Amino acid sequence: MTERTFSIIKPDATEKNLTGAVNAVIEAAGLRIVAQKRIKMSRAQAEKFYEVHSARPFFGELVEFMTRAPVVVQVLEGDNAVARYREVMGATNPADAAEGTIRKLYADSVGENSVHGSDSLDNARIEIAQFFTDDEIVG
Repeated sequence: MTERTFSIIKPDATEKNLTGAVNAVIEAAGLRIVAQKRIKMSRAQAEKFYEVHSARPFFGELVEFMTRAPVVVQVLEGDNAVARYREVMGATNPADAAEGTIRKLYADSVGENSVHGSDSLDNARIEIAQFFTDDEIVG
């Protein structure tokens, strides 16, 4: 079933100029990038996006990290896109990620793990709507 999911290429990856390399892994996995833009996430955007973690001790550090440099927000489309992209990203901790996954290839740590991907179709819809209008998605 064709689905859409949301992806962020995080500051640690954009600072190392890895957007193209990450996109190549995404596309090799059979996912299509149907919308993409490079943005500087504002503090308000980061706090809203990660509000589910607002009570956690790492929240402030996460917001600082996500606003320190540009990110690339994306809409990905493909068969079972949510599950497929989570597989392609690899485990949150790059040390535990499978060979060939984005995090194994490019991430530095649990905190700076190169990419975000939606964990459900419902969250994908919510996350996409935070950064894209329907007119920006060409699928």
